[in-house]
Amino acid sequence: MLVDESHLLTSPSPTQVLSSAVSPSIMHAQNLSIPLDSDLLHTTPFYYSPNQSLFASVSDQTLALAAPVVAYWITSLIFHTLDVSGWKWLDRYRIHDSAEVNTRNLATRPQVIRAVLFQQAIQTVLGIFWVSDDGGASQSYTQDIPRLETHMEDLAHSVLGKAWAEQLFQTAGPQVVYYTYWWAIPISQFLFAMFVMDTWQYFLHRLMHVNKFLYKHFHSVHHRLYVPYAFGALYNHPIEGFLLDSFGAALSELLSCLTTRQAALFFMFSVCKTVDDHCGYNFPLDPLQMLSGNTADYHDIHHQVVGIKSNFSQPFFIHWDVLLGTRLTRKDIEVRRQTARKKAS
Repeated sequence: MLVDESHLLTSPSPTQVLSSAVSPSIMHAQNLSIPLDSDLLHTTPFYYSPNQSLFASVSDQTLALAAPVVAYWITSLIFHTLDVSGWKWLDRYRIHDSAEVNTRNLATRPQVIRAVLFQQAIQTVLGIFWVSDDGGASQSYTQDIPRLETHMEDLAHSVLGKAWAEQLFQTAGPQVVYYTYWWAIPISQFLFAMFVMDTWQYFLHRLMHVNKFLYKHFHSVHHRLYVPYAFGALYNHPIEGFLLDSFGAALSELLSCLTTRQAALFFMFSVCKTVDDHCGYNFPLDPLQMLSGNTADYHDIHHQVVGIKSNFSQPFFIHWDVLLGTRLTRKDIEVRRQTARKKAS
């Protein structure tokens, strides 16, 4: 799931797309609400690092390649520790008991581990040739913020009119531009990447269930785990793993124009969410399961016979299931059973 397009980015700034659309000829630095010597222009948020690499001894390229793999096994190890702990208080949160994992799954744990390691090896080798270090952070924000302000002023004039736009930028212009550059744009990029990944995985995942050839020869491998568990999250046929995970991640990164550091964070986050969706626990305060309705219990329904044609959404949100009528909840299952009992009686 580790692919990056940062070699296409000439600048790691979060306003690359916007700033590239603004010609220097329309920049009038003397009219900007943020003076070039302003403290605000040179104030950076806590997450910004001017270093060539985020960590001194590790390049951003290496970080982007390694972070999702390390995150996968650390997150899986945490849940595996719970699985083998024998703590009785966990029983109330287990979706299936331990006996079901051992008796109903068609793949052994060594088989699962080997398959996941093989997929991660493939994606890492591909990433070595695909990922390029974009040079880390830079001082380009001192040029990009004024460019962004020019672009935002032009947009405000078109939408609000000259008088309202001038009043806005005279009273709160520097703050609006600052927070747009450092927060609104990066967050929007991240959310758009999530949307792209959800869209790609929903439709390809659904296709692999609708098309009998694709299901039999590729996707059925993943469904050998009738009862999902954490480190089986990426237990796939290698071709499916490449198409569904690696290519989907590359497409998300490309269309949202993530930098290498943004991509490393995004891939690591999506891997943790995928592991959490297969963890086999329905914890009430799990932050990743509180993110949306796409929880471990929701995805578990998909792994059961009753829900194998439902709940295709992964890994983040369930909007495609809701919009296209493929959402199935525990309540829906109970209603189906009650209807079947009434017909039988």
